[in-house]
Amino acid sequence: MTNTELYPDERLVEDLREWMPHQRWFAAKGHIITGISVVLRHPLVEEPGFGADHLLVKVSFESTADQIYQVPLGFRSHLPEELQSWSVVGPDDSHDHGLHVYDGLRDQEILDRYSRSLASGTPAGPVDLHNVPGSVIEPGLRGRALSAEQSNTSVVLGEKLLLKMFRRVTLGINPDVELPLALGEDGCRSIAPIRAWIDAEVDGVRTTLAMVQDFAANSADGWSMALGSVRDLLIEGDLRADEVGTDFAGESHRIGAAVADVHAHLGSALGTDERAASELAEGMLHRLEGATAEVPELADLTEAIRARFEEVAALGQVPVHRIHGDLHLGQVLRTPERWLLIDFEGEPAKSLEERRKPDSPFRDVAGMLRSFDYAAHHSVRESEQGAAVESQREFRAREWAERNCAAFCDGYAAASGTDPRDADVLLRGYELDKAVYEVVYEARHRPSWLHLPLEAIRRLTTG
Repeated sequence: MTNTELYPDERLVEDLREWMPHQRWFAAKGHIITGISVVLRHPLVEEPGFGADHLLVKVSFESTADQIYQVPLGFRSHLPEELQSWSVVGPDDSHDHGLHVYDGLRDQEILDRYSRSLASGTPAGPVDLHNVPGSVIEPGLRGRALSAEQSNTSVVLGEKLLLKMFRRVTLGINPDVELPLALGEDGCRSIAPIRAWIDAEVDGVRTTLAMVQDFAANSADGWSMALGSVRDLLIEGDLRADEVGTDFAGESHRIGAAVADVHAHLGSALGTDERAASELAEGMLHRLEGATAEVPELADLTEAIRARFEEVAALGQVPVHRIHGDLHLGQVLRTPERWLLIDFEGEPAKSLEERRKPDSPFRDVAGMLRSFDYAAHHSVRESEQGAAVESQREFRAREWAERNCAAFCDGYAAASGTDPRDADVLLRGYELDKAVYEVVYEARHRPSWLHLPLEAIRRLTTG
């Protein structure tokens, strides 16, 4: 029997309706699902007791726009223990054929099918594979899904390549493929090169489904390294930030240089332009209005923020080009040789059109500066000590943040010839815009952290 006969669409969408809202990559938590329809269903494996489908489904909601998700599924009559935690339904819950249904990207055998298709360049039905000219994907690379639950699912192939399967699919070319392809062609070394990508025709639009790039083995992300540096500083109560063995300022300088390198190549590869500062400020003011309506704690700061955004509006024309769009310490990797920027999708909450629109590179700079502030205060907020101790820890965290923000800007200036601090009004506007975004995020997901962006807003509007 075929997979569709064993597990018909009607039952599939019913089960996914229960399962999908509990997944980390599901972007519409809290919204009521009104329907699910199958956009694409292509069999990868159809064998006795074992099957797999490459699946795209469109989810409709009561109060927000439709969303498309990529949900490769596996089917087994007997499910190994290591796959049981990834089950969508078990045989007792599904249907008369006693079939386990589960997340196919957690199954070694299914990952091997994807690996073989990539190596051979053979399309999987309506799904097309594209290898970058000059790139060869070796046959026989075994796949393992990374354990961290994220907004996408990443699979390491043979410890050499990284296959990223986009879970929420946006119609069109994904910037996470578009930008690294352009950067690679322009000779940028501060990224992990793209080797292949997968796309399909979805609702009449050529749409990116997955990408393959070099795997940065033996690397560490900037967020983890920064947290380690802050924690060591807080432990060493009698040392300054520059005296601690894990002082991060040197790395912050190199991160700044890497960001400047990517910006230079983005401008070179995809062109530069100008936008009216009033248009940029209008977007900032619009986001502020929405945030103030949602978070009452922001009300007392709104006028001061608006004044800063109006200063931005008066700047005239601002140089722009394509940017990363969602840059923070978690989006940079330290390899043995250099820092790399990863994850060029842009802010997930924005539309594809917004994410592809040229913007000032200072938006990326501001994202990194806000990330240093968060890293500095992460360990402080985990502590439950007395007021005097907390005040001292707060002082030292601020010292760390200021030192590393300065080092980052120094590195950016050394590599680009442009010091972001010289454009104080524009940079501060972008920092405030980011902090306003953080206020909404914290109010929704981590209310106990709401004070952090609020305190940053007070500093940025009065300093």
